[in-house]
Amino acid sequence: MPIAIDYQINTDNDIGLPSHQQLQSWVGAALTHAAADTPHKFADAELTIRVVDKTEGQQLNNEFRGRDYATNVLSFPFSAPVELPIPLLGDLVVCADVVKEEAEQQHKALIDHWTHMVIHGTLHLLGYDHIEDDEAEQMEQLEREILAALNIADPYQVSTNTEHNA
Repeated sequence: MPIAIDYQINTDNDIGLPSHQQLQSWVGAALTHAAADTPHKFADAELTIRVVDKTEGQQLNNEFRGRDYATNVLSFPFSAPVELPIPLLGDLVVCADVVKEEAEQQHKALIDHWTHMVIHGTLHLLGYDHIEDDEAEQMEQLEREILAALNIADPYQVSTNTEHNA
């Protein structure tokens, strides 16, 4: 499945950032595993992944969610005013500082947490959510399956903090 990712880095904290190839792999895994459950089936996909610092992360979270703090990942699904035959999923904004801090606090490998956040955000782009308990369980189970296929432990068992910010 061809995946076109516009990878934008707007942070000085570039230590431990994933490669473009890793991002493609993670998004591809999310799309492949979610294909059975989602009406959004793409032969290929396009999205932007923008890595930001806390200042930009806080600004965007405040502007679009009314929450005045930087969060780990924000998802902005593409919504065309009319049906268009393009594979544009939308945009993910990931705050590198928050992902790093969470990985440390939750005693996770940084790259594993990056993987989880990109998969989590991609599922949001596909229409998954975790507002209601049943939606949260469905989304978390799908995340567990995708991460297990990538040999990454269940992120909800490792952490004592299971709050989602996306």
